Amino acid sequence: MDDEKEKTCLPDDSNVNTEETEKLRKYKDLVIEFSRKWKLRTKIVLVVFVALGTLKKGLDQNLRLLSGHPWAIEPQKITLMSTAHSIHKVLG
Repeated sequence: MDDEKEKTCLPDDSNVNTEETEKLRKYKDLVIEFSRKWKLRTKIVLVVFVALGTLKKGLDQNLRLLSGHPWAIEPQKITLMSTAHSIHKVLG
């Protein structure tokens, strides 16, 4: 998002829903293939992080479905650190 008056540019994390929709569409064929070929019941577990580490409501419930019950804080921290590193490289 650009602010003309201040001449600043801030990242925008408003596309989390779009990212989730794209991921669901991308993996739907794989779920169908697993169901048909190996007679497995499959579920897509969405874990989407965007540049500023924004989390979608309900992420904790999705993470509980994974073995080991990972916490959201670690991938969120990695995402934020990667974004900071990229910004640092660009701005010097």
